[in-house]
Amino acid sequence: MASVMVALAHANRDNGGLQVLRGSHHAGRVDHGVLPGEQVGADPKRVEQMLKHLELVYCEMEPGDGLFFHSNVMHRSDQNRSPNRRWTVLFCYNAARNDPYLEHHHPRYTPLSKVPDSAIKEAGLKFANAGDDYFRKTFANPPELKREMPV
Repeated sequence: MASVMVALAHANRDNGGLQVLRGSHHAGRVDHGVLPGEQVGADPKRVEQMLKHLELVYCEMEPGDGLFFHSNVMHRSDQNRSPNRRWTVLFCYNAARNDPYLEHHHPRYTPLSKVPDSAIKEAGLKFANAGDDYFRKTFANPPELKREMPV
């Protein structure tokens, strides 16, 4: 599994851009859970220990820059407290043989079927009208990611 983040606007320290711990993908599996404020994140005690030994890198990006990183790299971003937007798009790639073992809001592997371009017009324009809270209620994290992490 790998991810690539593409900057659509400037991303830097000032607007809370991405930070990674260099080499953290070699640290083994890190448990995740609910941190204060309902944010799901990595075990704070493990992260604290990694910060003592690994370099924290601020990934300063210009629009159009792409950053590829291993799925186990510890990464985070700060809240954007600047007047400047920080728009990025994140693509995550996973091998079909690495199907998730937990039911989760991330989809399981589904084989893709190629359809003609006309299928877009045939599908038509559809809008979700289930309300702003639809995603949160429908795609809840599995129990393993709902437990609170000790800080």
